Amino acid sequence: MDNSKIGQHISGQFNKELEDVRNKVLTMGGLVEQQIELAVTAFSTGDVEMAELVIKQDNQVDALEMAIDQECMQILALRQPAAFDLRLLITVIKVINELERVGDMAERIAEMAIQLSSADNKHDQYYELEHMAELVQEMLHGALDVFARMNVEDVTSITGLDENVDREYASIIRQLITRMMEDPRNITRMLDVLWIARSLERIGDHACNICEHLIYMVKGEDVRHLTQEELERKMKG
Repeated sequence: MDNSKIGQHISGQFNKELEDVRNKVLTMGGLVEQQIELAVTAFSTGDVEMAELVIKQDNQVDALEMAIDQECMQILALRQPAAFDLRLLITVIKVINELERVGDMAERIAEMAIQLSSADNKHDQYYELEHMAELVQEMLHGALDVFARMNVEDVTSITGLDENVDREYASIIRQLITRMMEDPRNITRMLDVLWIARSLERIGDHACNICEHLIYMVKGEDVRHLTQEELERKMKG
């Protein structure tokens, strides 16, 4: 990891505390990435045990969020950081909240996978969902990589993928509505699939939010609520 942006403090312990927080965020991020991968695989294969593992992992994600949050609060109270160090800690608190919500989305996908496993053996019909899952996994992994490197130069390539995710989501909704109209017996199953698609779409949104928080951390600029075009212009400027 690039530590050049972390100030070198008189207290070596302060440096260690900041680095420890960063490492824990990446650990939490890795766990959440694993949750998404397992949840989508559980849905694709009908593997109930794998889905149950994802649900159990959510407790680990929640515990990490609380531990990191508490550590950040202690550093803020005891060290009274300023400038980049302050932005780093504020950003960490926001990022772990986003990751916790992503974990919740993965848990929801796992729950839907369990419901569908007993009622639906036609998982090959949902290859669009698997492609959508690949897109949001790429976005989240990219956002975590930005955090690890503390370099936001390529962040717009990550946020730009959200338009592709939204298009996939709209296409999936149209397909699900068509299937429900063709046969009302499909409605319950299609609604479960819709929840999975919605959860994936939200994961993409959370990945974008993380990117916005990281721009604030590195550049000290609040880019929330900007369009993709506005963000690209600001990053080039």
